[in-house]
Amino acid sequence: MKVLAATGNKGKIREFSQILTPLGFETVSPKDIGLDIDPEETGTTFAENARIKALAFMQESGMPVIADDSGLMVDFLDGAPGIYSARYADGTDADRCEKLLRNMEGAENRSARFVSSVCMAFPEGKIVEAEGYCEGEINFSPVGENGFGYDPVFYIPDMNKTVAEMSADEKNAISHRGKALRLLAEKLK
Repeated sequence: MKVLAATGNKGKIREFSQILTPLGFETVSPKDIGLDIDPEETGTTFAENARIKALAFMQESGMPVIADDSGLMVDFLDGAPGIYSARYADGTDADRCEKLLRNMEGAENRSARFVSSVCMAFPEGKIVEAEGYCEGEINFSPVGENGFGYDPVFYIPDMNKTVAEMSADEKNAISHRGKALRLLAEKLK
């Protein structure tokens, strides 16, 4: 089944494809089908924003759509950057990581989690949703070259490395998005 990934983020599209292809889904990007929309994310939770995106892209394309809203929640920062993770700082992923590390200076409690809410919307009206989490800590400096977003500063103690030091297979096995997508796939069965 062809599924439209409601994102222009190449890293997310790659993760969707890596996880969904073995489950029988062919993931296509909006660019692949000439679709250029950017629905306003007015929700107050990851789940609400994922649903907004899934429905908007489904209505425009007429295809089954998978959307994700995800981000980083840091305990020391009372859950920030949260739903604003992608807009936490202007500029690049490195700029956002730098701002996060500045805001964490002196923090003893470095616990954090990645959260991913996924929503799949079908043209006939069915909606399937799931959420996944990945617990970890904020590292003191960026380490690693793989991944995207906050991966270089998100440290997994059990693996003794940041997410940016992991292979794609390692990341997909433990990631918030991987967990959410696998739970979604179970619900789709």
